[in-house]
Amino acid sequence: MKERILTGDRITGKLHLGHYVGSLKNRVELQNQYETYLILADVQALTTHFEKPELIKQNLRNVALDYLSAGINPDQATIFVQSLIPEIAELTTYFSMFVTVNSLRHNPTIKAEAKERGFQDMYYGFLGYPVSQTADITFCKATLVPVGEDQLPHIEQTRKIVRRFNQLYKPVLLEPKPLVGDVPRLIGLDGNNKMSKSLGNAIYLDSTQEDVNEKIKKATTDPARIHKTDLGHPEICPIYAYHQAFRKEGSNEIYESCKKGQIGCMECKRKITQSINDLLEPMRERRILYQNDAKRVDEILMSGTEKVRLVAKETMQEVREAMSMNYF
Repeated sequence: MKERILTGDRITGKLHLGHYVGSLKNRVELQNQYETYLILADVQALTTHFEKPELIKQNLRNVALDYLSAGINPDQATIFVQSLIPEIAELTTYFSMFVTVNSLRHNPTIKAEAKERGFQDMYYGFLGYPVSQTADITFCKATLVPVGEDQLPHIEQTRKIVRRFNQLYKPVLLEPKPLVGDVPRLIGLDGNNKMSKSLGNAIYLDSTQEDVNEKIKKATTDPARIHKTDLGHPEICPIYAYHQAFRKEGSNEIYESCKKGQIGCMECKRKITQSINDLLEPMRERRILYQNDAKRVDEILMSGTEKVRLVAKETMQEVREAMSMNYF
């Protein structure tokens, strides 16, 4: 049997290039080698969007389209909806009985996101979403999780929860390993933060050529460079980071030319704009095909969810038996 991958996204909005290089690119490449499950985490989306649940329905289909347009093949990978697998919620509850609040509060990703969102007091669901994420991974006994660098603390917490469960009860759950993409963290267009939906510094996977052109044109560059001949500092420039991520073969030339003042920022931006549009063009074509067949997209999600539900029931039978909760 193939080793199983579990990965996915909180469906809080459309996916961007940071998602692509951090995880989605890996998912597309690995779907031929592994049994791949992709979760549309709508329940976890409520941890930050509980006041606007009506957006979740729209985001569900947008993210599904992002997956399919990026190259996820529904004949090879299984896409499913988190809220339609009640066993995940049950397993989350069991884990929460022995996971301490302190361990969650010290999770670096939780702290960083709480600060980013200005949370003074953290909601129970937000604080505990690493526990829910552990249930996402373990209910299907995934052993490999493609993630961005910022998600590594969650995977480590998952491994600790699995070890604790197996020690308390029986060793029925598997410890997953993270798989980080070639570009673990992509800087945003503003040059100050990682690319993020909430910070408005992202290029989305459904961007038109015009969108990409306009966003790159306005992106931050090396503030010390005013003239083309000024010596540059590419290591602090987001445009150079994009050359490394999306134009790897030519990035060394860009680095040297920038350092020596031999290339201007406009020319540098022109080159990366072309490369990003070349990357997105086949995604645009696939997106149109799926957008024109909305019924097919719904069928993919429903059939994937039905398949995963069977796996979830089997795992929960083992979990309840390990916990002596198989009463009848």
